[in-house]
Amino acid sequence: MSNGRLMLLDTAALYFRAFFGYPDTLKAPDGTPVNAARGLLDMIARLVTDYGPTDLVACWDDDWRPQWRVDLIPSYKTHRVAEVIEAGPDVEVVPDPLSIQVPIIVATLTALGIPIVGKAEYEADDIIGTLAATADGPVDVVTGDRDLFQVIDDERDVRVIYTAGGMSRLQIVTDGVLREKYGVRAAQYADFAALRGDTSDGLPGVPGVGEKTAASLLAQFGDLEGIVAAAAEGARSPLSVSAKSKIRAAAEYLAVAPTVVRVACDLDLPVVDSRIGIPEGGRDEIEQLRSRWGLGESVSRVVAALEAATVAR
Repeated sequence: MSNGRLMLLDTAALYFRAFFGYPDTLKAPDGTPVNAARGLLDMIARLVTDYGPTDLVACWDDDWRPQWRVDLIPSYKTHRVAEVIEAGPDVEVVPDPLSIQVPIIVATLTALGIPIVGKAEYEADDIIGTLAATADGPVDVVTGDRDLFQVIDDERDVRVIYTAGGMSRLQIVTDGVLREKYGVRAAQYADFAALRGDTSDGLPGVPGVGEKTAASLLAQFGDLEGIVAAAAEGARSPLSVSAKSKIRAAAEYLAVAPTVVRVACDLDLPVVDSRIGIPEGGRDEIEQLRSRWGLGESVSRVVAALEAATVAR
């Protein structure tokens, strides 16, 4: 990878958002739905145009709910294993009209020269964590997942482009934003999430400890290890009796939660050429995909954005 600005896409999160945000009337000539595929291409065009990356990687969920995380916390993402009838943007049971679009998405990304990086038994979050940690230059992480706030690093210019409010209300999240909103630093965010819990990931948290209490404890003791150590002390413990009781009662959960919550930053990943640029033969291939799948002007927009980024570089 180059030392330009690297953009890391939480790809499944984006195409799920596209699937539920774009009309299901968008179909290929043979009737196959293509709303997720078209929506993802439009998102990439917008992101590349607005934020000017030189490098781009589509980070992939080879396993969106790794068994090793479930073994530690059985409730991890359990609610997302839902009946298709309950499917929505936060449910990762892939509806059939979306699952049949995933190969189309893979083919279009490949034709455009956007590398897809995943690893068996790991989530896209872990791919993002590793690539962000090892990048030689600034990094933009595009995601709607708060867990990835932990990779933010103002000193290295690693920030999150947060999509939870939709593409029309993207938010740049930095360490300063986290301190203002939650009262914690990015380096504390994983411990903060473990303490507070997160219903979207099936993390129970410590009963009776909400955001304000979690932030206050981290401000006082620095990290989860310091909090647990304080709770283990006797009468001299600076923790209140109530807080000490809550932390001690959740000892079993707190022993494993950090491993589940923290994204991997040291995976052995394949080396890819992440520089933006449509490869030789890619233009013909993407035009064939446009025609076959009815991708229309979404292809025109993403090609134009990638070409402009190549020229700017």
